[in-house]
Amino acid sequence: MHAERDLTRLLAGMRPELRSGRYVFTTVSGPAPAGLTPVVTVAEREGLTMVVRQEEADAASLPYDYVAGWITLRVHSALDAVGLTAAVAGALADAGLSCNVVAGFHHDHLFVEHARADEALAVLEALARRA
Repeated sequence: MHAERDLTRLLAGMRPELRSGRYVFTTVSGPAPAGLTPVVTVAEREGLTMVVRQEEADAASLPYDYVAGWITLRVHSALDAVGLTAAVAGALADAGLSCNVVAGFHHDHLFVEHARADEALAVLEALARRA
């Protein structure tokens, strides 16, 4: 599959998809507890940051303070593409929406406030139409 670098094609082809569920950011000082299936992990000096389903965090008694919806941009973006993250974050910021971006090998993933996830999806769909 060809990884796209052209910003106009990236934006027009985003095809944002809101995934089901509620996701939270949490951290532990060691490895991920048994029974968790993180969708994202980041090893930081302070500990292992994980994005997990809220019900998994609750079952493991892990603390969190941000509940997110997960939107996947289904365009296959090149890791060295320029401008996609800025354009997406800018459009969401203009709508007063926070966004936490994670780049996967094939796609970009956005974690937005769960209560406003449908609104974020609409903003991204409008951005794609304008491209």
